[in-house]
Amino acid sequence: MKKIYGNEQLKSTLERMAVSGRTAHSLIISGEKGSGRKSIAKYYTQALMCEAPVEGRPCGVCNTCKNICNDVHPDVIYPKKTGKLGNYSVETAREVIADAYIKPNNSSGCKVYIFADCCNVDDRTQNALLKLIEEPPEYAYFIFTCGSKSEFLPTIISRCVCFTTSPCTEEEAAEALAESGHGQQEISAAVSCFHGNIGMCESYISDGELRKRVDLTKSLADSIIRKDEYALTVGLFSLGRERGDVRETLSMLDKLVRDAAVLAKDSSAHTIGCFREGALALSQAVTAYQSARLHSCIENAWRAVERNVGIPLALTALGAEIMEIVG
Repeated sequence: MKKIYGNEQLKSTLERMAVSGRTAHSLIISGEKGSGRKSIAKYYTQALMCEAPVEGRPCGVCNTCKNICNDVHPDVIYPKKTGKLGNYSVETAREVIADAYIKPNNSSGCKVYIFADCCNVDDRTQNALLKLIEEPPEYAYFIFTCGSKSEFLPTIISRCVCFTTSPCTEEEAAEALAESGHGQQEISAAVSCFHGNIGMCESYISDGELRKRVDLTKSLADSIIRKDEYALTVGLFSLGRERGDVRETLSMLDKLVRDAAVLAKDSSAHTIGCFREGALALSQAVTAYQSARLHSCIENAWRAVERNVGIPLALTALGAEIMEIVG
């Protein structure tokens, strides 16, 4: 079983639940993308189903643990996403409901459904699952991973035990990346961008498209600092029309703006974005009030995209607002 760095308190809590026999049947595990949400979901699943657990900790070497780790256990189900937005549909919910009442065929007597990366799940889907989550079969468990528990209806949240993951230290991230066989230069570049977020560091090293989005975020920041409206417009339009790419880049830009506001008060403060040098330069170019306004307009642009406003239109409006703020 691959070592899980950080989140020690969360793992300890899950282990105590397993030892006591008071395991939660419905969990929401929230946290930043790459912070270990799915790893924790698998860890809890292994703790529930392991053939030889030690004080609530899965052994990691039995066939059950290995199968869960490799996503091939027949009683650990990842419900499918469908549609243009790649989300959980009402039809998927109905399939889960029907399947949940078929008893598992394994020594642990558990059946686990992992709804990974929940975002903007339709209220109808959540309402369809509500009764099952409220009164599940004794062998059925449901785990939802997401960026924030606010993705869910209050009725769902009230019926789940909620946990939040957190990034590791940069030292732990570097250790994890070295364990995966990455070179020091790759590790340094990844950690400078994504700090203790091991998942995002791994993606930065392996995914050329993510590296392009990081470079684009840096370019957008430079355009704002220079108050270059043309370069900003070109950069925003180069985001394309894939919602995931737009969301990720706007999130990185928003973190950079946050860093600028923090660095304006303390130039030695810890940063969370991918471009410390750019954030420092931006902190000298805009006021705290302007930083707050930039944050609001970036957030509003993404909300507009979520409401199905055309991406080019939303980004055009964003560019105009940014220039109005810093101009």
